[in-house]
Amino acid sequence: MRLDRPLERTARRLAARGPISIVAIGSSSTAGAGASSAAATYPSRLAIELDRLWPDRSITVRNRGINGEEIWQMLARMPGDVIGENPDLVLWQLGTNAVLRDHPLAPPTALLREGLRRLKVAGADVILIDPQFAPKVLAKPEIEPMIDLIATASRSERVDLFHRFAVMRHWHETAGIPFATFLSADQLHMNDWSYGCLANLLAKSIGEATSLASVSETR
Repeated sequence: MRLDRPLERTARRLAARGPISIVAIGSSSTAGAGASSAAATYPSRLAIELDRLWPDRSITVRNRGINGEEIWQMLARMPGDVIGENPDLVLWQLGTNAVLRDHPLAPPTALLREGLRRLKVAGADVILIDPQFAPKVLAKPEIEPMIDLIATASRSERVDLFHRFAVMRHWHETAGIPFATFLSADQLHMNDWSYGCLANLLAKSIGEATSLASVSETR
């Protein structure tokens, strides 16, 4: 769950005690498919977790997830839905739908890099979130290549990556938590429990990454 790179813009906003704008873009995992209500989605829960972490700061988390979208669709609405919000931090969840639909990986590779380029030009910190560990995803042969594709892009473009796939695999394979505990009945989407855990872990990761940025600036 530890992020590799400091969240420098977010750390500066925290240090200046200014309001912080976070935009979460993605597909159904961001929109909240499987959650019992909008309040149980991971962006909504993340807002609560960050408020607990920094109760004296004004932090807004905007949910820009749309069910079923792929990277090219997210890229098309990025100017208005993301960059237009002047975000300090962008959380970009991606990759699952291309895998589920057996689409070739070459187009997502180029589009992901283009999207990251646009976000970096806008000056936002970025955290990528890779696919979920779920039976319907694991049944697809392209899931491991997609995980590698996202990890490679995060390294080459020097942005952070939250390893959701690895975290959920740990729940199931190491902690012995059954799929029914953290997935909806469709064996694909997360549920209230796992969205809450994702938000909690992501908030901790953001907190650590902003601390890293603060330490690097004082050296």
